[in-house]
Amino acid sequence: MRDFQLPGRSAVFATNGICATSHPLAAKVAVQMLEAGGNAVDAAIAGAVLLGICEPQMTGIGGDCFVLVKPAGEDRIVALNGSGRAPAGLNAADLRARGLDAMPTNTADAVTVPGAIDAFCRLSRDWGRAGLKASLAPAIHYAETGVPVAPRTAFDWAQSVDHLQGAAREFYLLNAKAPTPGQLFRAPKQAEVLRRIAMDGRAGFYEGEVAEDMVSSLRALGGSHTLDDFAATACDYGDPVSGTYKGIELCEHPPNGQGATAILMANILSHFDLPNMDPLGAARAHLEAEAAKLAYDARNRFVADPAHMTRLDHMLAPETAAKLAALIDPARAMDSPAALSESVHKETIYITVVDKDRMAVSLIYSIFHSFGSGLASDRFGINFQNRGAGFTLAEGHVNEAAGGKRPMHTIIPAMLKKDGKVIMPFGVMGGAYQPNGHARVLTNIVDYGMHPQQAIDAPRSFTDAGKMQVERGYSDAVRAELAAMGHDVVIPAGPIGGAQAILIDEETGVLQGASDPRKDGCALGY
Repeated sequence: MRDFQLPGRSAVFATNGICATSHPLAAKVAVQMLEAGGNAVDAAIAGAVLLGICEPQMTGIGGDCFVLVKPAGEDRIVALNGSGRAPAGLNAADLRARGLDAMPTNTADAVTVPGAIDAFCRLSRDWGRAGLKASLAPAIHYAETGVPVAPRTAFDWAQSVDHLQGAAREFYLLNAKAPTPGQLFRAPKQAEVLRRIAMDGRAGFYEGEVAEDMVSSLRALGGSHTLDDFAATACDYGDPVSGTYKGIELCEHPPNGQGATAILMANILSHFDLPNMDPLGAARAHLEAEAAKLAYDARNRFVADPAHMTRLDHMLAPETAAKLAALIDPARAMDSPAALSESVHKETIYITVVDKDRMAVSLIYSIFHSFGSGLASDRFGINFQNRGAGFTLAEGHVNEAAGGKRPMHTIIPAMLKKDGKVIMPFGVMGGAYQPNGHARVLTNIVDYGMHPQQAIDAPRSFTDAGKMQVERGYSDAVRAELAAMGHDVVIPAGPIGGAQAILIDEETGVLQGASDPRKDGCALGY
């Protein structure tokens, strides 16, 4: 039980269904979908697509998604990969010949074909109950009438004004400025696109006038994208990958997402006596930072398009974790084994829904950097993701950029299992931080007995680009102790990530929703 004299929030308890996500309007719409007879898939799609209007700097129909679904009455987990591919014309050698040694982030070269809409259409058809029209109706309504910009959204938006280029400035700025809290943001052209998808399914997006708008806009910006690239977009089903941490199974989406990194990091931490360390102390933060350095180094070497990746079993093997754990000095920070392939980006939304039949959805949906590439289509204002920045230009690397290939992704939905039963869908936003965030939430719950809400509220730290970012929730004494261990400690300019979770209590039949105060959102149930 939290101390009610201190700032914080209570978990949300409900019996029939809960949604937890980063904007209250999306949570409300999802719960309304459940109340109207829809299931968790219908509700998750409704909330996720609406979040592209509520938080356009985080996500949108020009992005990608990954989904984990636990069907009603079952404990198996189905993974759906809704990440798009590079256009067939992308070639790493051509980029190197232009003098580039890393993928650009703000040009058409970085724009991969959006995969989320194909995934939402497939998800609704295969697992939904209410139908795609019903799931898209709330986003269509609010795209036309407008959504008041929330405080955290306004904070992020203001930092991205200079990143927006060309048509994107017309569609995503108000009088050439970022909106302030409470100003209405409307996207009527996106409402038109969503209507076409509601009527024609994926063809309304990947074919016809919408696809022509995206392709012509990208080609005018120097891209090699073609209508064939868009028409060929297809999501894929798969099986999750998992690892067990002290009796709790961490289930992650398989590559090209970085979920295996979270499992490896948890496996490394299992070799240390975390329960006898202060959860808010320097020793625990230090070990977590060192485990992350090693796990992320493995990620940078091995994670890629699953058709090209060969070392997944190596990353998940207990022997690999044991050898890496032996490299950690409990009293001294190591140099980063290798530079992280990309810095922390917080532009992601996560939504989780559990319904009355205990279908559970864990869905993450993103355009990568803030407003993705900073580019948008001329007619409909579709903001293009820059997921191609997840590729490397290193010749021969498993994640080398190439046409038709999926890049390594940072976004990862997760679920926890105990004794074979799903007990908690959850996710942690924050780009590169996400595997570290999964390990932090997991160890907060397992090693320190925290409720998911408490585990999410707790302060965070993360080492990126040689700097150990330590949130203000830690004491100055802890920061000084970490600095004495050799960490270059800084207080981050903004919060580290954001998280949502729903605990399924089998004994009482009650659902418990947890939502990160670092975001504008909440958990709502009925």
